[in-house]
Amino acid sequence: MHSKLDPSTHQYRSLVRYAAPARDVGKLVLLSGSSMWFYDPAAKASIRISAQQRLIGQASNGDVLTVNLAHDYKPRLLGGESIEDADHKPRDTWHLELKAATPEAAYSRLEAWIEKGSMRPVKSKFYSDSGRALKIAYYRRYEPALGAMRPLETIIIDAVDPHLLTKVTASDYREEDVQEVWFQREYLPRFSEP
Repeated sequence: MHSKLDPSTHQYRSLVRYAAPARDVGKLVLLSGSSMWFYDPAAKASIRISAQQRLIGQASNGDVLTVNLAHDYKPRLLGGESIEDADHKPRDTWHLELKAATPEAAYSRLEAWIEKGSMRPVKSKFYSDSGRALKIAYYRRYEPALGAMRPLETIIIDAVDPHLLTKVTASDYREEDVQEVWFQREYLPRFSEP
């Protein structure tokens, strides 16, 4: 994944390339502002994903990974809570509710459980405008990267169909000069990993 903060909107623009499963290798998802595009190299076509489609199924995984909590949400502390993490180990956490503070927010509301002491996210739950739970994310395997402890793995469970699970693995965190052209739909057929 390649991400770059747009200073005018405070939103991250991201380009995600699928590495697995085998049937999806090389497919791309571009998130730029309120636009989301899916590119399949086999079909040589990019398809715009509507706002409604973004919040259901696997498409919303991109939104889960690129939520800008500091800019788009206003937090409220609900209290302390003991929960199980992705490995079923107990964690002492702060339970927060975050409500959308900007119209650009992908979700109207979400909940977050932040481990006391380390202040690392353990779990998040993402909701639709109607209040229906859409996604549950667990963050694990923290290691130092880019000057902070970051999760190397995010487990995303579809709350509508809990049989749908996505494991996002991050590695090789690094700062780089991400070219502006990468965030243009027209460039998707020419994108190749540097």
